[in-house]
Amino acid sequence: MTKIPGMQQATHNFKAVLITTACLLFSSSTMAETSNQLTDAEKQAGWQLLFDGKQASQWRNYQQQTLSKQWQVIDDTLTLTGKGGGDIITQAPYENFELKLDWRISEAGNSGIFIRVDEKGKYVYSRAPEIQILDNLKHSDRKDPTHRSGSLYDMIASPDSSHKLAGEWNSVRIRVNQGHLEVWQNQVKTTDIVIGSDRWNGLVAKSKFATWQGFGEQANGYIGLQDHGDVVSFKNIKIKEL
Repeated sequence: MTKIPGMQQATHNFKAVLITTACLLFSSSTMAETSNQLTDAEKQAGWQLLFDGKQASQWRNYQQQTLSKQWQVIDDTLTLTGKGGGDIITQAPYENFELKLDWRISEAGNSGIFIRVDEKGKYVYSRAPEIQILDNLKHSDRKDPTHRSGSLYDMIASPDSSHKLAGEWNSVRIRVNQGHLEVWQNQVKTTDIVIGSDRWNGLVAKSKFATWQGFGEQANGYIGLQDHGDVVSFKNIKIKEL
């Protein structure tokens, strides 16, 4: 058969597209199958699941012993389905730890991840530092760089390179060891600071927390997830005590 110029290259490109598509489909399928599970390496390293994709027994509402019905397990995610679910915290407190999780926010949505939560204040955020979750394009809070997703809320702004669009999954890693707080969002480091240091105290003094008694001072506390009135989902919530 006579070969038409360019046909071989077109055929090669078509095959490459098919192979790439197949790989992506396989990768997505594999990721779905392994959501909310620990790898063998993670088990050996001491990681524990805070959510297994089936039930949310390791979480409860702030200052309560039960979990509200607005927080539901949907498609292997822990999802706040609507306003009024309330802020939630882990059953156990943690001091030195590494936390990993994935989050997805609804359009124009707002939420957050809290560390060192105690239950002495009126609200979950009364004394607890927050790693922000936000639709950086459509929520009004985007106007302040320290209020965008991945930021240490009202203190340290996250780089733009760590941001994704609403509706997409984001990965967050939070490490706290002897007061040294490090945060990564989508593999980009967003925070590196020692809680209680001169730098920390200076940032607190310039923030909304300047007059909040006891803010960030407790060394031991719960992990918290925020109800800001918007639909938000979490999965792959894992923790390792250090």
